Amino acid sequence: MKIIYIITGLSTGGAEVMLYKLLSKINRQRFSPVVISLMDSGTWGDRIVNLGIPVYTIGMKPGTLKLINIWRMIHIVRQLKPDLIQGWMYHGNLAAQFVRLFIFRQVPVFWNIRHSLHSLELEKPRTTIIIKLCARFSHLPKKIIYNSQNSSKQHEKIGYCLEKTCVIPNGFETEKYIPSTEARLGVRSELNIPENSLLIGLIGRYHPIKDHFNFLQAAALLIKSYSNVQFVLVGNQVDWDNHILSELIHELGLIQHIYLLGERHDVPRLTAALDIASSSSSGEGFPNVIGEAMSCGVPCVVTDVGDSGWIVGDTGKVVPPKNPEALANAWQALINIGKDGRESLGKAARARVIKCFSLDSIVTEYEAIYHHI
Repeated sequence: MKIIYIITGLSTGGAEVMLYKLLSKINRQRFSPVVISLMDSGTWGDRIVNLGIPVYTIGMKPGTLKLINIWRMIHIVRQLKPDLIQGWMYHGNLAAQFVRLFIFRQVPVFWNIRHSLHSLELEKPRTTIIIKLCARFSHLPKKIIYNSQNSSKQHEKIGYCLEKTCVIPNGFETEKYIPSTEARLGVRSELNIPENSLLIGLIGRYHPIKDHFNFLQAAALLIKSYSNVQFVLVGNQVDWDNHILSELIHELGLIQHIYLLGERHDVPRLTAALDIASSSSSGEGFPNVIGEAMSCGVPCVVTDVGDSGWIVGDTGKVVPPKNPEALANAWQALINIGKDGRESLGKAARARVIKCFSLDSIVTEYEAIYHHI
């Protein structure tokens, strides 16, 4: 079965990573995947090609739409003669449905929505238009696959077709994200952090919805009582060139406690080095970084947005969003239970991921729904 995946772009993000993970595990004797990126090959294009999967790029630029790009996409899809078209993210979904009009045979289209709609006001104006357009045409695809229960409810509330809904959560590579004493010691050595320091981490790109402001305010509260705590932040634009972040860190007196590492390609190692992983977001769908931390045996403190609380279950702490005091108090609670207590929670967290969210089981769900249609 030839499946074309049409994705907005292939830069670093949870949606792109999940597509890569799905493609790395999909049964290649039953399915022949091809990827079309509406933009460029980004960070993940070459990695997908290295899986032996063709990647085509359309070359669209943000905010612009040229006839030559549209024609290129139509031409590629017609040449490939797919059995199924899988949109991935809003723009990819709309493009998948549009290009279907130019294939003169019955080809089912699936959408994949990997975004939480906490508020349309937080979205860029053009993205808001695309979200509303998709709502209007949401009766057209065969299935709309969401990666979280919360996201499906949010989209249905603004008009997405309820009858098309299917929820398949993210899957985690439990053989890649593993507990590691070597990582713990190595990262501390790299950053010149004393071995006995507690390391709290936030992994995620710089975006208002990730609410780094909330995290940093909580950090400033915590260090008043725990001077041996250090904070590691990783992600696109999470570096010292980000003047908003760096100025806030200076204002809060955190300069001696914060490490901004930017975008990194050793995230499993950095994650396994943490004592506590955290998500401070004001909105989420199904955050990969939480499941990955749990797979590394790291207890998590998360804001109660999207499916974050469901992922963590009783293996960590769940706090209200936009509440630095609650976030700091939850960190403090995990600090106070000591190393043995955190290790016990970490073991329970890894067991939960293996039971409920292993990548193999999630890929099997995708394969089953493709085969059924």
